[in-house]
Amino acid sequence: MKNKSLWWIRVPAVFFLIFGLMEYFIDSGKQPAIIAYPITQFFMVLVLIILIAIELILSSIENVMFQTLSEEAKERYLVSKAEKWEWKWGKETYKKMLGSKPMEAETEIILDHNYDGIRELDNKLPPWWVYLFYASIVFAIVYLLRFHVFNDYTQITEYEQEVATAKLEIEEYKKTAKDLVDEDSVELLAEASDISAGKKIFESNCVACHMADGGGGIGPNLTDQNWILGGGIKNVFHTISEGGRDGKGMIAWKQTLKPLEIAQVASYVLTEINGKTPANPKAAEGDIWVDPNASAPAPATEIQEQVTDSTSVVMN
Repeated sequence: MKNKSLWWIRVPAVFFLIFGLMEYFIDSGKQPAIIAYPITQFFMVLVLIILIAIELILSSIENVMFQTLSEEAKERYLVSKAEKWEWKWGKETYKKMLGSKPMEAETEIILDHNYDGIRELDNKLPPWWVYLFYASIVFAIVYLLRFHVFNDYTQITEYEQEVATAKLEIEEYKKTAKDLVDEDSVELLAEASDISAGKKIFESNCVACHMADGGGGIGPNLTDQNWILGGGIKNVFHTISEGGRDGKGMIAWKQTLKPLEIAQVASYVLTEINGKTPANPKAAEGDIWVDPNASAPAPATEIQEQVTDSTSVVMN
């Protein structure tokens, strides 16, 4: 009948326990479940109301049962309820670890030293200090054997391992952190969301010079295979970021667009505009760009020999 803990501790504890379990079991992606799914807000409000209702019911039951007690039992109950809870084992352990003697037993450890009425006590070292001292000795022996006898590893080895692990973690992070992309790490984006975002950026910033279909106007034609400053995702990213030729080229967009946005619009140009037929194409400018990393086509003579060989096999 007597509650061991206070209601203002029980209710928040149970509430946040249920909240934590809800967030753990509901898959809501990067957003908390209570934000991603508004119905969970209603659920948590209902949980809070139920918890408060339970506390009110328990309090009412306690009051009703208290009224059924005799006067003597009521007094005993009130006295027991007024008692404060104590962690007896922790309190006793704390006293043992201190190792101090009560004031009444100080006569057993008092010394003959006396200076202006100040007496000295022959207190022993506290057990917690002694145990830590022994633990440090054990640790020193294990450390000595591990690193100076068996030569487990050195600080230099540990440093190199930590640096290698950190580099791997950075590379993994860069794979998902698209805003950290630069002209050396940029790759052609193929996701529909990136291409759609690149299209919006192109229509907002690029059509004035390159036309909506990329046929070219003030700026060069983007649909042919000729490139003034080089093609490919890395070169196009660099051109958009740093700008075109000094004095007569495109401005540098790195002050306006984020690295991810530059990668998106560059990917849009290369996948959705380059290679298409515009309405009024501008004359080609620059040189035909060939990807140096692309595999070279097989020589015509080799292809002819393969055809001849295969034909001869059929003939035979």
